[in-house]
Amino acid sequence: MGKFVISTRKNGEVQFNLKAGNGEVILASEGYSAKTSALNGIESVRKNASDDNRYERKESKNGKFMFNLKASNGQVIGTSELYESASGRDKGIESVKRNAPDATIDDQTA
Repeated sequence: MGKFVISTRKNGEVQFNLKAGNGEVILASEGYSAKTSALNGIESVRKNASDDNRYERKESKNGKFMFNLKASNGQVIGTSELYESASGRDKGIESVKRNAPDATIDDQTA
């Protein structure tokens, strides 16, 4: 089962990562000024993860592949790692779809 890990960046911002059952990060958030904003971001990921239309599939300038998960308002709520292939990216999307809805929350900010 996946989990959302909430942590504090060196600059004091709060972020979350969605990790698959094997511990690999499959989606990373932006930095937030408050933990409540990060929690709202997690809820938005849960709500939007199953909708394939919310995924923006991209290719980086160095030829690697990645994706953004967007909310209904078009705002990016999570970004993937870089993948070597389009099929790897697509497997990452399927992993987010599988893991996000029931993922637990591990708050490491305390």
